[in-house]
Order: sequence, then structure tokens, then C-alpha cells
Amino acid sequence: MNELSLIYNRHSVRKFTNDPIPTEHIKEIIKAATYAPSGKNVQNWHFVVITDKNKIEEIAQIVEKKNAQLAEQLTDENMKKNFTKFVRFSTLFRKAPVLILVYAGPYTPTGLDVLQQINASNEEIHTLLRPNPAIQNIGAAVQNLMLAATQMGYGTCWMTSSNYAAKEIESFVGFEKEGYFLSLLTPLGVPDGELKSPSRKPIEEIMTII
Repeated sequence: MNELSLIYNRHSVRKFTNDPIPTEHIKEIIKAATYAPSGKNVQNWHFVVITDKNKIEEIAQIVEKKNAQLAEQLTDENMKKNFTKFVRFSTLFRKAPVLILVYAGPYTPTGLDVLQQINASNEEIHTLLRPNPAIQNIGAAVQNLMLAATQMGYGTCWMTSSNYAAKEIESFVGFEKEGYFLSLLTPLGVPDGELKSPSRKPIEEIMTII
């Protein structure tokens, strides 16, 4: 077995069985997420786990409603058609037994206070903020979460396509923590059907050795 097979066996899963997931398995998956690295060890993440199928369906309907509201304001018919056409991909989580909402919290990049104190240019500050280490922390945690789920026989799917309804979802869920916002969500469940992923770009295209 390839030592990296766990990584290569992770797939974006969009169809799930109705099999429930034991709470202890969910906790173990979230625990694995918290072992990700984070700048200054701030651990600026919070995971809201929804197992109520009715609430998951309501969240899907919230996304559909917001999609329709936004589409109604479009005058470009092709844009409207494409936006409404793909709403099904933004709500594919509705059939999963578990939905995990990942919230991101604040993080102050090293040097930001210095640049502000010396009245650095907006360009310098933008350059510092552009890598967005706060979200990098979240990305590392979610990757851990997904690899742990794969190891335990479950499937996930990194989803940000419903973020245009993030405020409405936040309001419905009712989770509040100062400085935190909904950054992404992932369904969690037993995969239903064959698993495969799109091909990757060749190493020569994406790596430069200096």
C-alpha cells in the first residue's frame, strides 16, 4: 500500500447513503481537524455539526431562496440561467446525514500592527493581508477533517458555493461567537456509488525548483 494512499483516496463525495454516523465518530473527525497547524496556535475555528435532517433540508431551502432572490435581480438572461442552473450543486448536502458548518475566527498577521503604526501604504498592508493566514488555518483544519473522514470510511465535499447565503444560514443556525463567520460547509456521510476524482495537473506544470 502506498504510504500516501490516504491522501489519494480522498474524494469529493456528492451522494450519500442514509446510514447514520455515530456521535463518537463525528467527535473523532472534529478532533483530527483541531490537530491542524494554525498561526500563533490561535486555533481560530469552530465546527457546528447538524444531524437533524429537517434542519439540513431547511438550510438547502435557504440557499435556494437566496439564489432565486439574486437571480431575480439579473437582467442578463444567460447569467441568470447559469446561476439558477447550478444551485443544485450548492445544495447537494441536503441528502447527507450530517452537515458540518465551519466557522472562521479572527487572526492578526505578524507585522500588521507595525505597518499600521508607521503609516505604511495601503499596498504594503494589502500585500501582507493577501495570503489571509486566518483562512489558511481553516483550510488546514478542514483538510485534516476530510482525511480523517476518509480513513474512517466516510465521504465529504468542500463547499463554498452556497456562501452567497452565508448570512441567512448563520441567522438560521443561531451560532454566534465574536469575530467568527461561516467560511464553508461539508456534508458527511457514507458514500453512495463509485468514487473518483478529476485528474491532477502534472507536477512539471505546478512545481518550480530553484
